[in-house]
Amino acid sequence: MFKLIYIEQSLVEHKRTRKILDRFPQAEQVICERYNEVFNRRKQNFRFQKQQPALIIAEKSGKFVMPTPEGYGIGGISNYYFSHMLNCIYDCRYCFLQGMYQSANIVLFINYEDFSCQIEKTIESSDDNPHFFSGYDCDSLALDPISGFSNHFLKLFEKHSNAIIELRTKSVQIRGLLKRRALPNCVVAFSLNPQSVSTVLEKGTPTLSQRMRVIKKLSSNGWPIGLRFDPLIYHKNWKAQYDSLFRYVFKNVSLINIHSVSLGQFRLPMKMFKRIHTLYPEEQILSWGLSEKNGQVSYQEQWALEMHEFCLTSLKKYVSADIIFPCPSTKIETIKI
Repeated sequence: MFKLIYIEQSLVEHKRTRKILDRFPQAEQVICERYNEVFNRRKQNFRFQKQQPALIIAEKSGKFVMPTPEGYGIGGISNYYFSHMLNCIYDCRYCFLQGMYQSANIVLFINYEDFSCQIEKTIESSDDNPHFFSGYDCDSLALDPISGFSNHFLKLFEKHSNAIIELRTKSVQIRGLLKRRALPNCVVAFSLNPQSVSTVLEKGTPTLSQRMRVIKKLSSNGWPIGLRFDPLIYHKNWKAQYDSLFRYVFKNVSLINIHSVSLGQFRLPMKMFKRIHTLYPEEQILSWGLSEKNGQVSYQEQWALEMHEFCLTSLKKYVSADIIFPCPSTKIETIKI
């Protein structure tokens, strides 16, 4: 998978580094002082790098746990995110990460113990049931066999049953989860779209049917499941496509283990939108039907509301409204770009 691996000098002999390098004996290894000298280098070609990204093994410093943006959550009062990786192996055309970073290379922070320390401090200082989201700047499970992420952090949350962790993913890498007992406070959340949308806009991801197979397997083993219909994509026959998607999903997943369902519009901060549009000017999703308000780009108001209302009404046929969490950015004024 990785032909080039950068390693911070201080981590060359780290046990996690050695395990990763053992998996890629043919990869070229380059030692660097700090990851940002590679990752934040100017004039990188994101689109070219995305074809064969390098792995950067690094140590994170500073803040490890951050409050989530307003409206990001699944019912908790105190919501936080932490990022053990930056960037994703998948190539989803709507992803905001393309507009956030100069580089398409993948940074893996392996100082898990420092993450754990700040997470525990956050849990212990909380008066409620804090929610932690691990898939904000990456896919939580796509590199799990390499990173050992789930094994480490689920041991932590096993000790803190009052806290909830969400693992958000499009991957089918669930072997690490199936090796342990299901945790009632770990929500394995899958991002889902109609296969016609996924084929065009979610390059390199498992198919819808592949994702559904692992969802069924996890559900049958007692894992709480999150269903994330986000972003909703406006396209030809979208009503029929989403109606079919919902029927297919809820036909194949036991309702008893569905923890939460969320839906949200395609949306990007204007600065990120402009950068992504420069990278992919030919992409139709970035070229029509969009509007802007307060620096946020999404579908024009009529389309956004129509999609939101249709999908929300459809979802209520299958699950209780109590576990449906719409993104609050649905309503936007129409200002043509």
